[in-house]
Amino acid sequence: MALEQSFAQTPLRPLKSAVTESLTTRIVLIAISLLFLALFLVTPLVMVFIQAFAGGWSTYLASLVEPDAMAAIRLTLTVAVISVPLNIVFGLAAAWAIAKFEFKGKAFLITLIDLPFSVSPVIAGLVYVLLFGGGSVLGPWLKSHGIEILFAVPGIVLATIFVTFPFVARELIPLMQDQGSGDEEAALSLGASGWQTFWYVTLPNVKWALLYGVLLCNARAMGEFGAVSVVSGHIRGLTNTMPLHVEILYNEYNAVGAFAVASLLALLALVTLVLKSFLEFRYGDEMAATAKH
Repeated sequence: MALEQSFAQTPLRPLKSAVTESLTTRIVLIAISLLFLALFLVTPLVMVFIQAFAGGWSTYLASLVEPDAMAAIRLTLTVAVISVPLNIVFGLAAAWAIAKFEFKGKAFLITLIDLPFSVSPVIAGLVYVLLFGGGSVLGPWLKSHGIEILFAVPGIVLATIFVTFPFVARELIPLMQDQGSGDEEAALSLGASGWQTFWYVTLPNVKWALLYGVLLCNARAMGEFGAVSVVSGHIRGLTNTMPLHVEILYNEYNAVGAFAVASLLALLALVTLVLKSFLEFRYGDEMAATAKH
């Protein structure tokens, strides 16, 4: 009783804010952050567009419609159109298996999904050279059957898929794990088939995370340089993607042409960032509510 009276007589103190830094400290930290972003992000991006339009609109457009540039753009889009849907299928399958089922080797599968994050893209390209090159076991057999992997579109697609396949899966796995399998079990108990359960229950619950992963996957696919550089052979007009074409033009001291093509990649990055921010702003609450549910 005395203890209760003691607590009752003790005046309540306002809780202290978790942020105890002074206003000056906060201003300095914000200024340092903005300065860092301006120096290492905004300024280089602005310089890309300044250099791209240094020769005027006519030179800029001429650099983009030049045959080799058009071939690089078409190849980049082709590789993205092939690799991104394959990554969607793999990402959905891997995330569903990891989040909804228990099986031996799950941890190993997750490690394999994260492998491209820890392996240099150049090493990935060299692996494909060892697998399909002229001195490999498969290389001579493929060549004798008229199948070209290296220095052709299939090799570029394979290298791109390797460096991009974690993006979709890694966006879906945490969300599916938070959701559990209750909705799917309820649908199955009501007589839905496995495909109906996936199409009408699982997919709507992860649609925004899936779109988020697709945006990141597409941006990486179109901007990949290291792995593609190793397997492409740098055949001008045939196996050069946009990043490789930029390198060739720059090495030839055609700065305006190089930055013109680079500006398209920069625009892609900006569009991806805008769409990513829009999804987080518009559907962030819905995604969080879905995950809690």
